[in-house]
Amino acid sequence: MIKAVLFDMGGTLHTASSPPGQAEWFARRLIDRLADYGIVLDTAPEKLAAELHENGEAYKHWSEQSLRELTQAEVWSQWYLRGYGLTTQRLEPIAEELSFLHDYERTRTMRRPHLKETMDALRAMGLRLGVISNVVSASVMPHYLKEYGLDGYMDCVLLSCTAGVRKPDPAIFRMAERALDLAPEELAYVGDTLSRDVRGVRNAGWRLAIQIKNPSVAHRDAGLEDKYAPDHLIEDLAEIPAIIQRENA
Repeated sequence: MIKAVLFDMGGTLHTASSPPGQAEWFARRLIDRLADYGIVLDTAPEKLAAELHENGEAYKHWSEQSLRELTQAEVWSQWYLRGYGLTTQRLEPIAEELSFLHDYERTRTMRRPHLKETMDALRAMGLRLGVISNVVSASVMPHYLKEYGLDGYMDCVLLSCTAGVRKPDPAIFRMAERALDLAPEELAYVGDTLSRDVRGVRNAGWRLAIQIKNPSVAHRDAGLEDKYAPDHLIEDLAEIPAIIQRENA
């Protein structure tokens, strides 16, 4: 019997977009905030925006291959702002603040429809809830949960930046099992990707993998459709309670 449902955050509980000018706006925001701390980046926002995208994609590729998540200061000094001569030690005091800005302001997010109603329905069924998410910031998740009216809803919150490992590594799923004191066959997970979410569930041997459609990241999963097919593919979070009811019948 499924006793808990855990969720990915980005692409699952909310979707993200980058309207024209958003990347350059964020680069300017970052330049200004670093200057507040006496760190001057001698570059144009347009150039930094391109570098942040390129370096972010490179770090994502490295981390998905290694399944490691570096500390915030290492991410910024060795990847996001590489080439600017900033050491880990220099960035350490402000690394979490930079990471929060990156995860919260870099894109425009919109919560999924029926988010809170779905969580309320699952709790009413006696299910426990949780989050497993690959994020750079440790403080962004509590912020989002409070913003979405879900403060206090989650029995387990596991973030790659504090765990040191990323989905699809089964290690982060094992941490959730221990935190909830539940077995793999008692757990379901909802995410938007095959490469990280469904693959992670399969690696961990959890009972149920639910994928919610997210066209903006579908290109990342090209070629994985047959190898990591979800148990259920949904359009809306509101479909989840009925799925769990059928599984537990």
